[in-house]
Amino acid sequence: MRSCKTSPSRRNAPPDRAGPFPEATAIGAPVTAVELDEVRAAAERIRGHVRRTPLLRIEGDALGISVDVFCKLESLQPTGSFKVRGATSLLAARDVPPTGVVAASGGNFGLAVAWAAARLGHHATVFVPATSPAEKVDPIRRLGADVEVVDGFYAQALAAAQDHAEATGALAAHAYDQREVAAGQGTATLELLDDVAVDTLLVACGGGGLLAGAVAAANGQVRIVAVETQATPTLNAARAAGHPVDVEVGGIAASALGARRIGDLAWAAQPHVADALLVADADVVDAQRRLWWAARLVAEPAGAVAIAALTCGAYRPQPDERVAVLVCGANTNPASVV
Repeated sequence: MRSCKTSPSRRNAPPDRAGPFPEATAIGAPVTAVELDEVRAAAERIRGHVRRTPLLRIEGDALGISVDVFCKLESLQPTGSFKVRGATSLLAARDVPPTGVVAASGGNFGLAVAWAAARLGHHATVFVPATSPAEKVDPIRRLGADVEVVDGFYAQALAAAQDHAEATGALAAHAYDQREVAAGQGTATLELLDDVAVDTLLVACGGGGLLAGAVAAANGQVRIVAVETQATPTLNAARAAGHPVDVEVGGIAASALGARRIGDLAWAAQPHVADALLVADADVVDAQRRLWWAARLVAEPAGAVAIAALTCGAYRPQPDERVAVLVCGANTNPASVV
């Protein structure tokens, strides 16, 4: 485990609860890693609904690092993040009841569920923590979803969404620990590797849906490195303990990376993750600004976490190493990155 700078203070939240959300967390059920065939099936389900996002090569000297970086711009998805892939994959795979779909989200997954539900003709209810920024919550309402604001962080919103699913029979959509969702997130990596051959892919990790999908899509052919903020260290804490554990969450990226513990699917995939790095909030802000000045790209904090590992030196590539990152979200006030 390597890290940069000092960790900011963290705030407490209760552990995430199991319930109708997903099969992966059912007590006693074996959890296996998502596989490449599942990602390929998800790619067929979402075809024609989500964008095949561009890949941009940014010169290393423009970012102040030693190598060029291939950036997969998931920030250009219709909802501003990769999560529209997983939400669409789930809703296209399942029978959705008349009571619709319910999700808990710090913002990005809720926006993705609302968008996918509207596109596929379903009603959506999204529970969000009061800590979510308005620029993520307001668009959920504009897409026609019912939004319920819950005091606290993601864990509290998840508990409320689980209660709603149990009471109404709505389809429960989990932000990171449902096979169809993680497989959908993996389609971003599938596209990236179809476009360019790389040695290493850096992936932001919160609950780990993007990471689980990336590992499946890479299928052992690429070195996968997870990156977390010091205030949202779910994978690092799990690796230190030898199993998933609850962590305190907070800091600049909590609205996107604020899960209380690593998901079961990501934990099943983690033996194939080469390293798990930590970066400080200040490093993330610096990476956001470098992306703006190098390529006029707006990235929310979580979207810049993977780049931050390069720009702060937590990950130091070899001179001839071909490195890629997933710029996974852009839902922030653009003025905040200048």
